[in-house]
Amino acid sequence: MNQHVNGLYIITDKKLIPRENFVEIVEQAIMGGARVVQLREKQVNIKEIYELGSKLLEITRKHNVPLIINDYVDIAYELGADGVHLGENDPEIKFARKKLGDKKIIGVSCYNSIERGQYAIDHGADYIVFGTPFYTPTKPDRQPTSIEILKEARKKFTDTVVLAIGGITENNAQEIIDTGVDGIAAITSIFGKGSPEENAKKLSRFF
Repeated sequence: MNQHVNGLYIITDKKLIPRENFVEIVEQAIMGGARVVQLREKQVNIKEIYELGSKLLEITRKHNVPLIINDYVDIAYELGADGVHLGENDPEIKFARKKLGDKKIIGVSCYNSIERGQYAIDHGADYIVFGTPFYTPTKPDRQPTSIEILKEARKKFTDTVVLAIGGITENNAQEIIDTGVDGIAAITSIFGKGSPEENAKKLSRFF
């Protein structure tokens, strides 16, 4: 089990984090207790993602927190980031592993599919993410994932890190933690409003 990916896993969003102090805001969340950072930038050109990743890597290295790049295996490789996160339409897991090597982290979105979780593990994923248990504005069209799915995933995939994502806040986090998952991934509840550091403290205390 990859112990480097657990606890509070934060994900960036250009709609919620101003570019002028992007790195500072992410660092605030790390200081609040975030244990993993994923750079997830949709509809942004490759050069900008690389530049943001390079800046973030300085901060994550300083705090000894893994930096995961969403979607882009080549950028993760070129940056020397700690790993990559793959969705349904991203490069195949085997390709990512061959490109990045055995020491890098590969995560896979499984949505609400236990079968996809098994596929990801069989092909070398280090962690798998299920979502969404609750409504979230960042994924308004996503099919909901039941609490029972999270429990089943935890029971079935005992040797793999299992995370949950989707609408998780300090008010409902305990219900998710009680399923036995290793961590929760958060976007809006960290960067939506208020202090990212204080928001991260509220969620990281569950771990």
